[in-house]
Amino acid sequence: MLTKRIIPCLDIKDGRTVKGVNFLDLRDAGDPVELGKRYADEGADELVFLDITATHEKRKTLIELVNRIALNLNIPFTVGGGISSVEDVSALLNAGADKISINSAAVKHPELVSEIASRFGSQCVVVAVDAKNINGAWKVFLNGGRIETELLLEDWVKQLEKLGAGEILFTSMNHDGTKNGFACEELARISDMISIPVIASGGAGKPEHFVEAFTKGKADAALAASVFHFKEIEIKDLKNYLAQQQIPVRL
Repeated sequence: MLTKRIIPCLDIKDGRTVKGVNFLDLRDAGDPVELGKRYADEGADELVFLDITATHEKRKTLIELVNRIALNLNIPFTVGGGISSVEDVSALLNAGADKISINSAAVKHPELVSEIASRFGSQCVVVAVDAKNINGAWKVFLNGGRIETELLLEDWVKQLEKLGAGEILFTSMNHDGTKNGFACEELARISDMISIPVIASGGAGKPEHFVEAFTKGKADAALAASVFHFKEIEIKDLKNYLAQQQIPVRL
């Protein structure tokens, strides 16, 4: 059985790690290089680094910072933010990233997913999907949760699989930063629809929430930020707890 992955997320703004609630009210959470190294040492399975204002501010991901983070890591590392071309992907992979994450660019130019997958392989294409439940319909949002689209989450993830995406990183904007648990019902629904891995994001507050994401939500991996950044949950303790709950994890 494949082990379930625990993935800390480093949201970067102006070269610093930040964390907000429902995508708003950002506060400083530390140096991304130091945090990345700490998580690797503590047993994280992967890291995700998202330059959260890159698309909104129309600039590229901080390649120099990616390089510095990668030099300190011995675990797989995904980078996203402001990626809009195959050339951007090539530069990030050359800087040390193992995978890239695209979000807004995938919605605006779905063919980009296929282009990246065909050139570099599906295994390095993570498509991040930020969605919000509005009157029972899960709507996809762009630009760090600022722009609502007419796209429905379930239609979009099915299309992404066909385009060649290797993984889906689903963030529930309703749950993000609330620490009340992941959107397990919707996680399970989309996990049943597609055969590629689904990463749960948005809502982690205690170890039980990770168990729920893997059991009720059928997620392949669970991503969190503030509970790790502020040491509310230690990764080693979390993994030991998951193992006790019969969740297969790498210890």
